[in-house]
Order: sequence, then structure tokens, then C-alpha cells
Amino acid sequence: MGRRVLITGLGTFWGSRVAQALEADPTVDVIVGLDRNEPTVPLERTEYVRSDESYSILARIVKAARIDTIVHTFLVVDSTQMRSRTIHEINVIGTMNLFAAASAPGSTVRNVVVKSSTIVYGAHPKDPVWFSEESRRAQPPRAMVERSLLEVEGYVRDFAVDNPHVNVAMLRFSNVLGPDITTPLAKALELPVVPSIFGFDPRVQFVHEADVVRAILFVLEGRVQGIYNVAGDGLLPWSEVAAICGKRTFPLPPLGLGLLAAPLTRLGLDLPPELLDLLRHGRGVDNRRLKQVGFDYHYTSAGTVADFVEALRIREVDGSSEAAYQYERDVEQFFRHSPAVVREAD
Repeated sequence: MGRRVLITGLGTFWGSRVAQALEADPTVDVIVGLDRNEPTVPLERTEYVRSDESYSILARIVKAARIDTIVHTFLVVDSTQMRSRTIHEINVIGTMNLFAAASAPGSTVRNVVVKSSTIVYGAHPKDPVWFSEESRRAQPPRAMVERSLLEVEGYVRDFAVDNPHVNVAMLRFSNVLGPDITTPLAKALELPVVPSIFGFDPRVQFVHEADVVRAILFVLEGRVQGIYNVAGDGLLPWSEVAAICGKRTFPLPPLGLGLLAAPLTRLGLDLPPELLDLLRHGRGVDNRRLKQVGFDYHYTSAGTVADFVEALRIREVDGSSEAAYQYERDVEQFFRHSPAVVREAD
């Protein structure tokens, strides 16, 4: 029997792409994806199950489908996406239910991978140049998304200690850029002038969206355990990042940024507290631990920014091209199962 995998957040960017990658793996027999929203990419053999944010149905699915591997991709790391209460519901309550299902009597779960973020380290003037996986943040978290992720990490550690028979890996991803993903940092870099904070030129680090999926698959295939930072080599000053994008920076006042929230929102840019801290103080994480167990990055931080810029240029040139394919379950069911569809012989 091959692997039987459950993915949280199937309708999100990461859940859908992990599912696509696992569909190409012949050693995976079953893929079940949970989300409130349907996936928006074409999936051939992934079963979609509608679920609320707290995954209250998860225990029944794990038992019924005899799930042996859980990939927890649905942790909110961008506080602009939803209200604080919903972030807590998804990150904290959802993770509690996930581990309750994975540790239930008779559970078949033997592998758990959790996608976290380097946001847990914060950004502060007293920070080290490089955070190791054991480093502590310099000040208590201010934003709900930071507090919720730290709570999640506590649950991950407790579960790993209480269930030594389960391979548990937690990946802390740095700032993600790529051709397809949309983040507050990506939106900032797409503006005619890139916002910065007057008097600050922080050094920042990036990881390419392709390396994010590759890292998740790597720890799954190798049954790697432990906590790992995932980030491309190198730190870049924010002004240099803007220069690579062919943009100038526009310094915002270090105080009174709340007054600028509405104008910036109209431009399509939200600056949450965790991002403002990053634009003041930056953040670098030591990525050597994952390399030491065999993972190789395809992109450095600078290479990630360069690939992002190339994608922007292509979109500008090809702006009138057809819209990207949008997955619709009813349509896909028609093509798969309708007797009206003429199927060619192999």
C-alpha cells in the first residue's frame, strides 16, 4: 500500500501546489484535501472535502481514509487576509484539531509536516544577523498572526514529544517570492515606487515559491524530523531589492503610518504590523540545517528576486493573453465521468 496523504488548505496556493506535486508521485495512493473553498488548479486524483476553518471533521477523515501522512499547509501568515479572530480559529483551533486527530487511539498517522514562517522570530534592532532554529525572538509578539504561529509551534513540539512514533517536521519559510504567488511584499515591489521607511534600509531574505514546494516534498520523501529554516542564501538591503526590480524607494515617515493606511490600501497595498517591523529591521535566518540533511536550493535570495522580476516583465508584455485556467469541480467531473465525453483508446 502506498502513502495516504491528507492536505489542509487545498484551496490555497500552497495546498493546491503540494497536491499537484504529490499526484505525480506513484508511491502516493490517496490524496485528500480539506478546505472551505474548492481548489483553483486542475487536480486529477485528489479528493476534495469541504471543511470549516477549524477542521472539526478531520478526525473522521483520518480514521475513515486511514491517513498515514498529514501536510498542514493552511497556516495564515499574512494578517491582511482576514480578521484576528479568524486567524486564531484557523491557526490555533485548526491545529489543535489536527493533532487531536493524529494522536487519537488507533490513529494510522505516522508523518506530519507543518508549514510555518520565519515571522515567529519577529524583527527587532536587537536581533542577531542570522536566526538559528533555536534562537528566541527579542521581544514578545505584537500581531495576532505572530502570536498564533507561536502557539502552533508549541502544539507541534508537544505532539512530537508525546508521539515519538510519528515523524514530525516543521518548516519555517522566509519571505516568499515567485512568478505566481501574491504577498504584501510582492505587491509592494509591483508598485511604481517601492515603499520603505525613512531612516531604515533593512536586509531581507527570500525563498522562491518553487523551493517551498520542493522543501515540503523533500521532508516527506525522506521522513525528515525536526525544525528547519527554509530560505535562500544571502541577505539583500531593501533598497537593492527595489533596484533589482528597476524601482526607486519612497520613504514613509517612521511615525504616523496609520494616517497613510487608507491611501496605500487604495493603491492595493496593506502594511500589516509584522511587515512594518520587517521594513524597519529586516530578518535573516540560518538555512544550513536543511542543507545538512540533503536539501539543495535552486534559488538564492537574489535569484528569487530576479526570477520574480522576470515574471513581472513577461506579464507586462503579455498582458492581453488569455486568463489562466480556473479549476471548477463541476466541469472537471463532467470531463472525467460523463458518458457524453468520447474517450480515446490508449
